[in-house]
Amino acid sequence: MSQRITPSLTLVMAVAAGLSVANIYYNQPMLGLMEREFGVGSSVSFVPSATQLGYALGLILLVPLGDTLDRRQLILWQVVGLVLALAATALAPTPAILVFASIAVGMAATIAQQIIPFAAELAPPQARGHVVGTVMSGLLTGILLARTVSGFVGEYSNWRIMFGVGAVVVILMGAMLALTLPRCKPASRHAYPELLFSLVDLVRSLPALRRAVLVQGSLFAGFSAFWTTLALLLQGAPFHLGSDVAGLFGVIGLVGILIAPRAGQIADARGPHGMIGLGAILVLAAFLVFAVFRTLPGLGLGVILLDAGVQMAMVSNQAVIFALDPSARNRINTVFMTGMFLAGAMGSAVATLAWNTWGWEGVSGLGVLLAALALSIHRLARGDEPLR
Repeated sequence: MSQRITPSLTLVMAVAAGLSVANIYYNQPMLGLMEREFGVGSSVSFVPSATQLGYALGLILLVPLGDTLDRRQLILWQVVGLVLALAATALAPTPAILVFASIAVGMAATIAQQIIPFAAELAPPQARGHVVGTVMSGLLTGILLARTVSGFVGEYSNWRIMFGVGAVVVILMGAMLALTLPRCKPASRHAYPELLFSLVDLVRSLPALRRAVLVQGSLFAGFSAFWTTLALLLQGAPFHLGSDVAGLFGVIGLVGILIAPRAGQIADARGPHGMIGLGAILVLAAFLVFAVFRTLPGLGLGVILLDAGVQMAMVSNQAVIFALDPSARNRINTVFMTGMFLAGAMGSAVATLAWNTWGWEGVSGLGVLLAALALSIHRLARGDEPLR
């Protein structure tokens, strides 16, 4: 590809990644408002799960297409699909239609996972970590702030308004991408079934990809465990605080996200191995802080360490995997992100069990074990084949 990425295009891609992934989190703080309209006990309670299911389907069924189609064209078609899905969600007359529209929102919102390998493709090798880190900062900002924004809109307006506003934002995002994204000649021409079956071959043939999935999956499981149970901790003694305060911790987490571009620069200059290990150590430190200092300042410090560590390791792991096979970057990203999100779902489930059985000590202990596991897997890679 002749065109190289510019700082302005990097910023556009970072903003688009954040705006697109935010759509899968809008419904979480507004679930009570939806149930109030359609009735408690209706299928509306499945809306967050349906959105996550749609995202997983999009990772597996849509993201690999970026290796065999023009990424720009594919992204713009997904923008159209996301606008239609958000409009259907805003206008849904029944819970069943709302659930199916939510699945569509999740699938189309994988625009973010098309953008990340696109940015890696456009970036020169010596700057790839920095570029991917900047785009990932946008993505995680979208994840952290989506709940805060939708909770505010839902509180002072209506949950349907939020999805209508989301559709308008995505239209503007699509116009911005249409004006700035370059055309992309695909690196390979696989038939669609062959494209999907090749995911298994990539897992089998790339040990560095397997390690990246295991390390990042363990860290993201801890990340999900914390955010799943934080509101439960805050609503009890001695805090007695609401979910709105839990949402504000996402704003605190933005401090950690600012580390990502710098982590990418260091990975470019010195290699990603050390930054992955440091990220795991920061996550380990975060859960030790959570266990020892159960105060609002302690939780705030832990959130900064947690988000910084997860982001630092993610950017560095992506610097590793995107250098493995340039012709398969979208499929490699599919394997990496699917493994990471599955681990996150498992982390949330186990954290709920740990909370119900041992309370906050159980959740903190789970996080320590997961971070230690990630660090152990990573350290075993030393002396093995090169990571890049």
